[in-house]
Amino acid sequence: MKPVLVRLAFLFAAALSTAASAQLAVVAQPNHELLLASSDAHLAANKRLVYDFWREVFEGGHMELADKYMAESYIQHNPNVATGRAAFIEAFSKRVKPQAIEAKVKAPIVAIVAEGDLVVFGFVREGTDPKDVAKKYTTTWFDMFRIESGKIAEHWDSAPKF
Repeated sequence: MKPVLVRLAFLFAAALSTAASAQLAVVAQPNHELLLASSDAHLAANKRLVYDFWREVFEGGHMELADKYMAESYIQHNPNVATGRAAFIEAFSKRVKPQAIEAKVKAPIVAIVAEGDLVVFGFVREGTDPKDVAKKYTTTWFDMFRIESGKIAEHWDSAPKF
C-alpha cells in the first residue's frame, strides 16, 4: 500500500474510533404537551394517564390518589418493590412525602411513546464517570407501563436490585 493511502487509512480509522467513543449528552424535551400529543385519542389518553400518575402519585407523593391510576392487581417488575397496588403504596409512602402537585413532571423527560396498551417514558439520567469522579455523563432511564381498562396494570424499568 502506498504511504499516502496508509496515512489516510490510519486517519480514517482514528476518526472513526474517536467518533464511536464520543457521547452526545441526553437532552430533555421541555415541551411536555408536545410529548403527550397523539393523533390517536386512545394513545393520547394512555400517555396522559401515566403522566398524571407520575406527577401526582410518584413525584407528588399523594398515595391516596393511587387507586385513581393503578389497578389493584398492579404487576411490578422492579426488583425492589412488591407486586400489587397496596405494596406500591406501602413502599412509596416511606420514600416520598406528600407535597404540592406540580403542573408538569419534574423529571427530565426525553420522550413519551405509546403503542397499543403500552406507554414508555424515557428520562435523562446523570451519572458520575467511574474513571473520573470529577466528571458527569448522561444516559437514559426507561419506565414502561401497560394500561388495562383505563388504569396502570403493569410496570417495567431498568432498576437494579438494591
